[in-house]
Amino acid sequence: MDEFVRDKLNEWGLSELIEVFKAEEIDKESLLLLEEQDIGNLARKIGHKVKLRNGLKRLKLECPHRQYRPTSSQQAEELGAGNCFEQETDLSWAQIEEDMERSKMEVLPSTSDRVQLGKRKYGPRDDSSQLESPTKRQRDFQGSEAYLLKHVKTIMDSVKEQLGKNKLSEFLRIKIKSLETDKRELVGVFGRTGVGKSSLINAIIGAKNLLPSGDEECCACTSVMIKVEANRTDSKYRAEIEFINEEEWEEEAHSWHQFLTNKGVKGEEEEDYEENDEDDGEAEMSALYGNEWKHMSPDSFMNPKYFKKIPEFLMSKKKEVMCATAKELSAKIVKYTKNGDKDKQWFWPLVKCVTVKVPNSDLLKHVTLVDIPGTGDNNKSRDRMWKEIIRDCSTVWIVTDISRAASEKEAWEILENASSLIGNGGECQKIDFICTKSDICENLDDLPPAEAQVKILKRNKTAKEKVKNKFQEKKYLKEQLSDDRFKVFTVSSKEFFKRKHLDRDETEIPKLQKILQTLNDEHSETNNYVSGAYRILSLIQGATDKDVTDEKREVCSCLQHKFCNELVKVQGTMEKAHKDFKACLNKGVEESILSCEKTLHHLLYWRKKDGEFHRVLKCVVKNDGVHKPKKGEQIDFNLQLSSQLTHSINDKFRKTFSNDAKAAPYNGAIKKFSLKTDELMSKHSALELQLSFLKTEEEKVKAKLHKNILKSKKEIYSSLTETIQENMQEAYKKAAEISGKSALQKMRDTIENHMKSNKEMFELAKNAMLEKLNNLQEEISKTLKKTLQDSIEFSLNTEDDSLPDVSRNFDRVKKYYDTIREKEEVVEEAEEEEEEEKLLGEEEEEEEEKEEEEE
Repeated sequence: MDEFVRDKLNEWGLSELIEVFKAEEIDKESLLLLEEQDIGNLARKIGHKVKLRNGLKRLKLECPHRQYRPTSSQQAEELGAGNCFEQETDLSWAQIEEDMERSKMEVLPSTSDRVQLGKRKYGPRDDSSQLESPTKRQRDFQGSEAYLLKHVKTIMDSVKEQLGKNKLSEFLRIKIKSLETDKRELVGVFGRTGVGKSSLINAIIGAKNLLPSGDEECCACTSVMIKVEANRTDSKYRAEIEFINEEEWEEEAHSWHQFLTNKGVKGEEEEDYEENDEDDGEAEMSALYGNEWKHMSPDSFMNPKYFKKIPEFLMSKKKEVMCATAKELSAKIVKYTKNGDKDKQWFWPLVKCVTVKVPNSDLLKHVTLVDIPGTGDNNKSRDRMWKEIIRDCSTVWIVTDISRAASEKEAWEILENASSLIGNGGECQKIDFICTKSDICENLDDLPPAEAQVKILKRNKTAKEKVKNKFQEKKYLKEQLSDDRFKVFTVSSKEFFKRKHLDRDETEIPKLQKILQTLNDEHSETNNYVSGAYRILSLIQGATDKDVTDEKREVCSCLQHKFCNELVKVQGTMEKAHKDFKACLNKGVEESILSCEKTLHHLLYWRKKDGEFHRVLKCVVKNDGVHKPKKGEQIDFNLQLSSQLTHSINDKFRKTFSNDAKAAPYNGAIKKFSLKTDELMSKHSALELQLSFLKTEEEKVKAKLHKNILKSKKEIYSSLTETIQENMQEAYKKAAEISGKSALQKMRDTIENHMKSNKEMFELAKNAMLEKLNNLQEEISKTLKKTLQDSIEFSLNTEDDSLPDVSRNFDRVKKYYDTIREKEEVVEEAEEEEEEEKLLGEEEEEEEEKEEEEE
């Protein structure tokens, strides 16, 4: 047996069969010749047979077999025609096609990245089976895929240059330009300091030393947001550091200085301060100024000498850092993300966000991982960014230590504090609760490897069940988030690299990698561009055919009539939703008016000792009704005062504007919208190219509307709380100015009196939301009309002699398009097989557990 066979067996998750294959002397050549009977003889277990059969099927797809392989003269002719292909590279058209064909196997995750089937082989693992991430196996193909994309873009640029200056040509130029998209998915990673977020991200992207983690020299800072994305320009590790502005820091420094220097001066009801606030203030001031701040005048806080190492801060520019290795970059950015020795200067108090760019990271091609502070920030610009990022996350990971996963208060507070932003107020489609350090169990070193592994896996299973049960207890969370969007993982970054007790899959890092890969696959730049280019060329090719003029007019009239009927259905559904929301909000207004004084009283008198609450309330009114302590629940007067309004619509809102990619807004009305182009194609085959283009335009506009609705619905939902905040602004401002004797009671009275005389704010909030709903409905109707009516008109009711001849480019792009479609079919087939494989594995594991219990 050679290394090739060993590597393939490890890759497919069949390391247990290595000795069998070795005994049978199976090398690369004989592996490719294995037949069904041989598979049955080599693998006795059903799970192993399925894996081996699936792996061989993929491997055989690598063998050269081409439907079309151009000769050298053909290549030369194609490369010369239209100057659409550049000859400066060694990669030929035939090689691109060969790589595209081979990609049917390579783009699929290996079976080693799936659930292990059959009995596990306990004990230390063979190092030959892993650390290479599954996406690395795709890199060779992706290089040629990028080359293909480049040349299809060259084709479309050439076509665009040949277009005339009439309306149809301008329409086509817009369509070609719209092919250039770079949609990115945001994955938010929440968790308190020390739970292993940085190690988790490093393990997932395969860069062990990238993000600084806790060590002896420095400790984590929770206020800096870190984005991790792909560097698609070169092979360097880069970082962009964005600062808050000078005015914000000057105000923040003055505030901390006043608080810290006056904390010992006790006046009536003002003697109190929170220990956490004091620690935060001293940490920020000491990080930048050392111990000097205690003796400094506030006027000297902005002295340029303190910012010599970061002139970009004073210039309102981003600081850029570039390094050859991840370890070097980590060392250079640590002072912007962490706190440490007071003898050194640390700049994290001035930082709003750090963006780290990683080269050769296929998992991050269309995904950005964001390490997000759990509670937001009292700095307004950082808090604004915190809210915007959370609302834009399509996936959220809540990270906590497995030893306290279900009981840790902070992790659940983070989820509850952000629930309205990631649920109805955001676009989150999945929430994963990630329990880290899953390899840590008591007395493992005293146990044999097999028993240690069993102990870890049983503890992990129990932890998952506890977290799921805890989620079921959270009623407010369930208003915002459905059960099917909540999953639990138990991971070990340490074991992923070392594999002392767990194999690669059991660390569950590959499952998280697969989540990112799936997000990437949904935004394949090459697939989307080539498909769109093919449709546009189809339209141009079909538009030059004058033999079907009468048929075009007939189909055009039919489509216009169909469009009007379908639009009426969509508008009817939207109008009903508007009416239903209005009814819900009317009840919410009534409940709000009845309960607002009691709610506000509870907020203003929620602590027993007035002294303990004075500073908290001062923070609340200074920050527009919101206080976000580093520990504990956030205090949000606006959210509480608008709670009856939001509760009245939560269920209806979640059903009408679901974040689930498989669901559809407005009860599926837009998804059901259809011009029935497939039916027309069967009757009018001569117009297949034009109708194919229209079908794509319909799919694109529905996808665009879905995206726009997700964005708009965040603004619609948050408008309730924002309107309340706007109407309470005057009270907060007056209360913030109060000081001296009986200041706390005066603040309370000011806020309560304002509420009693401004209860119409709830009606204003209702109207603001309904107005935004109405604006969305108008925008949806306008977009459907503009996009599809123009497409119908230009596709079927226009004759233009000035369109260029694209027949050669059309044939070429069609070949690429057909290959991509075939690849997608192979992926879909493999996913179905994977699901069957998973079910078989679960059945076998259940049988094994029963056998173990009986024994």
